Amino acid sequence: MALKRNGVRHRGAAAPGADAGVATVSRSRIGNWALVGGLALLTVLVVLLDVSTGNDLRVVPLLVVVPALASVYCSLRQTIWIAVWITTVVVGFRVGADGTFWDFVFGIGFAVLACALGVAACAARIRHATEMARLRSAAVTLQRQILRPLPVGTDHVTAHGLYEPIEEDRFVGGDIYEVVESPYGTRVIIGDVQGKGLAAIGAGFAAIAAFREAAIREPTLTGVVEALEAAVVRHNVFSAQTGEAERFVTALVLGFDEGGRVEAVNCGHLPPRLLHDGRSSAVTLHRTYVPLGLAGLSQETRTTESFDLPPGATLLVVTDGVTEARDAAGAFYPLDERIGAWAGHGPRELLDALHVDLEDFSGGVRRDDIAALALLRTPADDRRPAAPGDAPSRVTAPGAVVPGVRAPGDDAAAGESERRTAAV
Repeated sequence: MALKRNGVRHRGAAAPGADAGVATVSRSRIGNWALVGGLALLTVLVVLLDVSTGNDLRVVPLLVVVPALASVYCSLRQTIWIAVWITTVVVGFRVGADGTFWDFVFGIGFAVLACALGVAACAARIRHATEMARLRSAAVTLQRQILRPLPVGTDHVTAHGLYEPIEEDRFVGGDIYEVVESPYGTRVIIGDVQGKGLAAIGAGFAAIAAFREAAIREPTLTGVVEALEAAVVRHNVFSAQTGEAERFVTALVLGFDEGGRVEAVNCGHLPPRLLHDGRSSAVTLHRTYVPLGLAGLSQETRTTESFDLPPGATLLVVTDGVTEARDAAGAFYPLDERIGAWAGHGPRELLDALHVDLEDFSGGVRRDDIAALALLRTPADDRRPAAPGDAPSRVTAPGAVVPGVRAPGDDAAAGESERRTAAV
C-alpha cells in the first residue's frame, strides 16, 4: 500500500542535480553569433574613432578592457577567443603606430597582461560557481530528505501543503511536517522547532526521522508521541555535548483510520481548523500538553482525544508563522476570520488563497517559517480494495511481523502475499 504522490508544493522549485548545475554555471549568457557581431561592431567603432583622433589620442589600446567584461558573462572558451582577438587588434595597431621600441614593448605587454587577467578571472568565476553549484545541489538534496514534496495521498487522507522558510536561500526551515501510512491508519505530524537556523533544522530532522519509524511501529498514537519525545530528548543531549542550545518542538500529531474519527495529541501546538459545508471552525482539543522535549518538566501523561471529520470536510493545520504574521501596524493575522470566506474551496485552492492573503496582509515580510497542511479524507470509493486474504489496511516496516502472518520459512509464498512494505 504505497504512498501516492502527485506533485510538489514548495515555494522553491526542485534544484537541479550537480551535473546540471555545473553545466548551467559554465554556460555563456551570450550566444556565439551575438558575441561575434557585437565584438566586430565594437572593434570597427573603436578603430574608426582611433583613426579620427589621430596620434593625439590613441583609443585602440582601450580595447583591453573587453576581456575583463567578457569574463563576467561569457564562457571560458568565448573569453579566450575574445582575448586572442583583442590582442591581435592591439598588436596590429601598435606595429603601425609611431613611437619608440619601448613604447611598443610596453604597449604589447600591457595588452597581453590585461587579456590574460581577463581569461584568468573567467576561469576563477566558473570554478567558484561550479563549487557553489555542487555544494548547493548536495545541500538541497539533503534538505529534501527532511521534508517530502506535497501533495501526498494515502488510503485515508490526501494532504496538500504550503511551506515557506524564512531563510530565502533555504528549502527547509524550523517548521516540520510528515504524512505516513501505517498498519494502524495514516499518521500526520506538523510541528515547529524552537528557534531558527541550522540548529533548528537538526532538531526538526531528529523529530521527523523518529516519526517516520514510530508511525509504522507503534500501534497507538500515544506510543508515537512517546517515541518523538525520546528522540527530541536524545537530540538535546547530543546538542549539549556539542555546545549547542537545547530545543523543544511544538507538535500536533493526528491519526486517521477507516472511520470518520480523527485521533489527536496536541503537544503545545495550534489546534486544527475544520472547514465543512461552507463554514469554518476551530476544533476544540481539551488537553494541550507540553512541547516535545519538555515532558520531564510535567507530571501529565499524554493521552489522545478524538473528533469527527465528516466526508468532504477539510482539516487545516498551520504553524504559528501563519497566525503570528503581522501587518504594517503590527496586528496579527486573523486566520479564523479569513478562512471563513474560503470554506467552500478545495484543499489546493484553500492554501493558494491563504498564501496570497498572507503575502498581502504582511506586505511580503515574513518573521517566521510558514507551514500549512490541508487534509482531505480520501473517499471510500477511491480506497484500494483489499485483496483476498489481506489484513485490512496493513503496512509493515521491513522485517516487521503482523499478527496473523506466518513467519518466514513456514510458508514463504503465503507470507509474501500477506506482508507489504511502506514506501517511506
